[in-house]
Amino acid sequence: MPVRLPRPRRFDVYVAVGGLLGGLLLWGVGLATRPHTEVYVLLPGRWPLLLPLVVMAGCELLRRTAPRTGLLIGTAAIVLDLLTQGNLVTILMYTDLMYAAVLYGPPASAHRIPRITGLLTVAGAVVPFAVWREPEALLIGVVTGLVAFGPASTGLIVRNHREAADAARLRAEQTALLAEMDRTQAVTAERARMARELHDMVANHLSAIAIHSTAALSLDDPKTSQDALVVIRENSVEGLAEMRRLIGILRDSSGDVEPSAAPTLEGLAALVDGARTNGLDVTLDAERSEVPAPVELAAYRIVQESLTNALKHAAPGRVTISLARRDGSLVVGVTSPYGDRDAPRAPGSGAGLVGMRERTALLDGTFGAGPEDSPDGKIWAVRATLPVHDTVEGDTA
Repeated sequence: MPVRLPRPRRFDVYVAVGGLLGGLLLWGVGLATRPHTEVYVLLPGRWPLLLPLVVMAGCELLRRTAPRTGLLIGTAAIVLDLLTQGNLVTILMYTDLMYAAVLYGPPASAHRIPRITGLLTVAGAVVPFAVWREPEALLIGVVTGLVAFGPASTGLIVRNHREAADAARLRAEQTALLAEMDRTQAVTAERARMARELHDMVANHLSAIAIHSTAALSLDDPKTSQDALVVIRENSVEGLAEMRRLIGILRDSSGDVEPSAAPTLEGLAALVDGARTNGLDVTLDAERSEVPAPVELAAYRIVQESLTNALKHAAPGRVTISLARRDGSLVVGVTSPYGDRDAPRAPGSGAGLVGMRERTALLDGTFGAGPEDSPDGKIWAVRATLPVHDTVEGDTA
């Protein structure tokens, strides 16, 4: 099957046609580079000049699509031109082929051609001078350098500059891509953080509101309804305060709402009191300990979400909360009775467990939640180990 060469570029066609017309113009006026009387002009006369000219013009069509092939054929044409009186345009087109072979050819050829032409230039100057002992013999090396080594070196310089520019452009694109990935990850992380905050802030209060409003609607007892409305109002006010805190976080420092302080472990007592108001039997066993603010917030939110889940899903019984420092970590544990219910007291989405797991992972801690056996029966246990590093404590202080 015959091999089809790629279609030449439009610019290469212009170069080939221009070179051919220019060479025909010089041929028409009878202008040659050497007189026919020189001894090494083996093909005197005007007509032998046309063959290397036409072949060289054809090679120009291959200067970018097949540069090595064009250079090889062009080299044969320039040797043939040396046997004639010579055409200046043929020589100029050969220098362009040499330049294009280095610029557009494979990397191996791009570095090999300048070395070969450099050696030919030196040999073209030294060998004739050593043989003839005439200073004019050095001109052979000069001509070889101008026709072959000069264009090849120029092509290599231009190629190196282009490769450096391409590499710089690629690095810039990679930097922009990495910056965009960092921005996307930052936005995703911030959205996840805000989702955790929003869920942890309002889920507890809204769950209590849903449970007590259901009780108020289902029981025809004025006292029970009155107590439920009190709990609903307290949780509404606290939920509104938490939402204002979230809005304060979202606003910048120039906003008209200043963000309130993040909850701390000192607020666990109030959190437990609220859970008792909502109907849970809660006990708190927490060791007083100075921990970094991120660890403190994570522990508070884990306890808060565990109480919310106990309010919605736990069987009747005692809920136990424990916090203790062990081996450089803050260990948080929340247990509640685990039993079968016909349905949860308030709907859930499972986002709470995901949020607790994410908070623990951000601090390089460990988290687990699931049913366990205990002396008092089956329980649901939430356990988190939050590392407390001295360096973090120092930075937080």
